[in-house]
Amino acid sequence: AAEERSLYIMRVVQIAVMCVLALTVVFGIFFLGCNLLIKSEGMINFLVKERRPSKEVEAVVVGPY
Repeated sequence: AAEERSLYIMRVVQIAVMCVLALTVVFGIFFLGCNLLIKSEGMINFLVKERRPSKEVEAVVVGPY
């Protein structure tokens, strides 16, 4: 009975460790994905700001007309 109980405890410990590791991986992927999403939004905003025509370009376009 003692050996059976020790095997049961070992099995419960193994399951608990695997659950903790699985949760760590899931949350790691989630937070990494969120971080990359935030960085990509920042890069998109940076590129959008860069693509806006400057005031000099507007003056040149308005000038000849």
